[in-house]
Formats: sequence, structure tokens, C-alpha cells
Amino acid sequence: MIGYLTGKIKDKTPTKIILDVNGVGYLVNISISTFEKIAELDSVSLYTYLNVKEDALDLYGFFTLEEKEMFQLLISISGVGPKLAQSILSGIQIDELQEAISNANVGRITAIPGIGKKTAERLVVELKDKIESILFESPHIKSVSYNVKNDAVRALTNLGYNQKTAENAVRTVLESGKDQQIEEVLKEALAHLNR
Repeated sequence: MIGYLTGKIKDKTPTKIILDVNGVGYLVNISISTFEKIAELDSVSLYTYLNVKEDALDLYGFFTLEEKEMFQLLISISGVGPKLAQSILSGIQIDELQEAISNANVGRITAIPGIGKKTAERLVVELKDKIESILFESPHIKSVSYNVKNDAVRALTNLGYNQKTAENAVRTVLESGKDQQIEEVLKEALAHLNR
């Protein structure tokens, strides 16, 4: 089992990279979230998961251990394979997914491209108790009221921004540790989006 790789990035797209590890090129499937974190890097270390099938060996890479753990939780669900899990992790940040599952927010999960209502409900039912075991990246964001984050993202989407762009802007503001009132979060997020 290949659990971790460090090497030079030879080629990359939003969903795949070729990683040169001592002269051997590994094709690694990645989420868009991981791609965003490595976009400016020439070399990288990734946690990996090797999916073994009859006719293929597919390697999946993750910038954080939390993302890998979430991936493994997702593929433990009947009907969710590695490709769909990769798509889910590309469509939502892991702490947002954790909140959506914990709060049974099926609407937020179905907003992820490729996820229908039945799959979203299955995620909530099967993962609600398991999801707390993952330690998420930003404890500061986790402490912020779910309503503040949710309301700020909803306000930005109502203004015409897409869901992922709105979530990223709100996340950036909350990670900066500034005021956590909805008005300030929204003001800072808009300023960030208009730079």
C-alpha cells in the first residue's frame, strides 16, 4: 500500500497530477481542493490512497490527512466509489461537509454537482455518528456560529456569486480571525471578492 508520496510535480490539471518520485512518475487523482493548495508549488507531499480493482490500480492524493480520512469515510458508504468521493471533495470543503452532515443539511449536500437527494440522505444517515472522529483543519472557523457562516454564504449566493466562491470568501474572512458578526463577515467577504 502506498500511503504517502513526496516528489516534483511534472504535470497537473484540476483533478490529476503526475508526481515524479525519484524518476518514477505516479499518476495521482486529486480533488479541486487539493489542486488549489498545490497550484503554485513545484514539489509536494501527498497522503495517498490506492484503490485496487480487477483491471486497474488508481492512486488518490490528498494535501491533508483530514481530507484523506473524509475520503475513506465517503467510500465506506454503499454506492459511493472513489470517483464520486473525489467529486464530493472537489465540490465542498471538508469542514463544510462535516457541518452539513452533522446538521442534516441535505440541501447543501445536493448542491454538490453529481449528488442527488438519495445519496445526500445516505451520507447524513451513515456518517452522522462517524464524522466527529475527524479533526478538521481550522478550529477557529469551527467555533464560529453555523448560522453566521451559512447566512453569509447565502447572502453572497443571492448576490450572484456561485456557492464555492462564496464559501471560499467567507472561509478566508473567518480564518483571518476578524469580527464574527454577520455584517462584518459579509463586508469583508465582499471586499475580498472584489479585489
